[in-house]
Amino acid sequence: MSLLLIVTNFNAESSEPKVKVKVFIAAMFEIGANKGDKAGEFQHWYLTYFKDAKAFQVKGAANPVYCNNDGVCGSVLGMGKVASSASMQGILLNQYFDMSQSYFVLSGVGGTPPSKGTIADVSWGSWLIDYDLGHRWKPEEAEAGKPTFMPRKGYESIRRYPLDQNLLKWALKLSADVELKDSPSAQAYRTRYPDKAARRTPKVTFGTHMTGDTFFHGPGLSKEAQYISELYGADDYVITEMEAAAITQVIDRLHGTDRILSLRGAVNFDQGHPNESTLAHLDPAPGETAGGFAETVENIVLVGTKLVDHIVKNWSEWEKGTPKI
Repeated sequence: MSLLLIVTNFNAESSEPKVKVKVFIAAMFEIGANKGDKAGEFQHWYLTYFKDAKAFQVKGAANPVYCNNDGVCGSVLGMGKVASSASMQGILLNQYFDMSQSYFVLSGVGGTPPSKGTIADVSWGSWLIDYDLGHRWKPEEAEAGKPTFMPRKGYESIRRYPLDQNLLKWALKLSADVELKDSPSAQAYRTRYPDKAARRTPKVTFGTHMTGDTFFHGPGLSKEAQYISELYGADDYVITEMEAAAITQVIDRLHGTDRILSLRGAVNFDQGHPNESTLAHLDPAPGETAGGFAETVENIVLVGTKLVDHIVKNWSEWEKGTPKI
């Protein structure tokens, strides 16, 4: 009798109409509430799409999933590879949602090398690379000047993901004219760096997003991240973050990678300026932190909504796949 009851309950659940998800927005952390306080990665998405949305409690997910009437859903997945990918898998396998044609926007903040970007930049990922899948050793145990990283054999299919170039072109085209916000504190902080890219005003960029549970820092490890990008035949490394490659692996198992976007805003440089040690930059004294966090998390959503709104408005075309551009 208990077996019959389980089957009946399963049928009752599966017969309920599922939410047809057109776009799923994944943030990694929120500082406090979803509104009314200092914004983290999700608050501006919430205020744009989910103020009056239905909230779903999903087993295995760190936080509720919000879905509005236009088929846009979103959630805070948690920081790091394990937390974020576990939440994503719980959501993908839940009976509430039909994600068979969903586009995924993996959204958050990150760091950037001063040679490639600046504070408040917003970057679309062209490649996602797992920084941790390999072998490493201390520099003093290697031949002088030689790399201290070697890829781990057997992980070829999951250590890097080239994202759909056509979808990336759409993202860049639709967000090209977005006027990004800036702050006096970020402007002042940039002047500490001699690099041309670091001193410019923020803009929309693209390149490789490097996923690592290790919050790697300093010019040496930044060069290593660029070396790994080149080793894998990817674009230049422009963003360091902690989740995208892991989440992509989970989505790929069920739906492939053709509809995945990585969207990151730069809130710090991945190394100190020439007169600052790596440890001093990693743990700055009061008043020595980079400005522009509030502006960057808003910029991310200003950029991302251009694509999200376009997909929803033109769903009859986009549901079949990304149109050729």
